[in-house]
Amino acid sequence: MIHVIATITVKPGKRDAFLAEFHRIVPMVHAEAGCIEYGPAVDVASGLMMQGPLRENVAVIIEKWESLDALKAHTQAPHMAEYRVRVKDLVESVTLQILAPA
Repeated sequence: MIHVIATITVKPGKRDAFLAEFHRIVPMVHAEAGCIEYGPAVDVASGLMMQGPLRENVAVIIEKWESLDALKAHTQAPHMAEYRVRVKDLVESVTLQILAPA
């Protein structure tokens, strides 16, 4: 199994618009071969001392894939290419962490 943590920084005030576009692709990604989990998350005020400051312009995508090949196929899916065009003016940066269970 492969875990992916995608941290997406959006332009100020654009997180809601980004999430609306993101939610459009979620059903298509869930239908992809090898998709176990795929969804967005945002910071929540927890009151815990060890939590850093809230990031109002960040969405974190939490993914689980059956294999690295399934993840690679996901990146090439036509709906992902279309999605990237739709959000390109909303996104400032994307960082990925590709992980395996330890």
